[in-house]
Amino acid sequence: MNRAATARERPSGAIPPSAALAGAVSLLLIAALAVPLLGRPGFRAWQTVCVALTVQALPFLLLGTIVSGAVNAFVPARVFSRALPRNPALAVPVAGAAGVVLPGCECASVPVAGSLIRRGVTPAAAFAFLLSAPAVNPVVLVSTAVAFPGQPGMVAARLVASLVTAATMGWLWLKWGRAEWLKMPARHTGHRAGHSRWEEFRLGFQHDFLHAGGYLVVGAMAAATFNVLVPRSVLDAFADSPWLSVLFLALLAVVLAVCSEADAFVAASLTGFSPTARLTFMVVGPMVDVKLIALQAGTFGRAFAVRFSAATAVVAVVCACLTGWWLL
Repeated sequence: MNRAATARERPSGAIPPSAALAGAVSLLLIAALAVPLLGRPGFRAWQTVCVALTVQALPFLLLGTIVSGAVNAFVPARVFSRALPRNPALAVPVAGAAGVVLPGCECASVPVAGSLIRRGVTPAAAFAFLLSAPAVNPVVLVSTAVAFPGQPGMVAARLVASLVTAATMGWLWLKWGRAEWLKMPARHTGHRAGHSRWEEFRLGFQHDFLHAGGYLVVGAMAAATFNVLVPRSVLDAFADSPWLSVLFLALLAVVLAVCSEADAFVAASLTGFSPTARLTFMVVGPMVDVKLIALQAGTFGRAFAVRFSAATAVVAVVCACLTGWWLL
């Protein structure tokens, strides 16, 4: 029997024996290299942080993929065209303000934004929602108030800076964004003949959760590596400079990838830094972190993730500094 006949007989989607063997050998090699590290404190700390970040974000990723699957299966496309203004420039701030009602973090907002785009919502409005939802929802604002007791200005500053950043990025995409930067995975949207609505929901949820979950783990591993390798003394070295402290906490927010529901407590613990620097940490983190960049790359493509994340980081830092100067 020739190779062509063998290939025809193999079911579509089946893993070739050679690929399975290569995968098994790779796993054995990784295990052999990892075994000597298992007993070291550094590896245990890395493992703890990686698992903690993944477990912390997983419920919100689950929430987001449930919402995404429900939107795809049950909500008609005409609902979105009626809910948002027809003018894309006006749809951006409306979508940003809609982020207030979703109690989830960035892991939830990415699949929801992807589903909105697939249902015909203008990408600029979907991206404004993606940035605002994890930063201004009620759970985040309440946690910020608890972390900074007696400082309502910090809560107001976070709300204002986050909404302005989200709207600004939506308008920037509307002006300069290009459709070819978006490389979303091919997926059917809406109801298909012969499939029940619940079957559509199950298939959509399964696709989004498995697709985004892998990128979530990659982002958590990157954040855990930074946590282990960078000593605490480095944090203290930057606290004395007003500008360096802002930039450093912005970078720290990107690599730590703390969930937005918990980042206010981390910011409150950084007592050596200025209020504006800590505000920057809370504004940048929910919009740009290694976990979110990985999720965006998996949902919208690498070209989008690199450009959008870099621009968002700059806009978020500028908005946080201006808001901190005004309100704090």
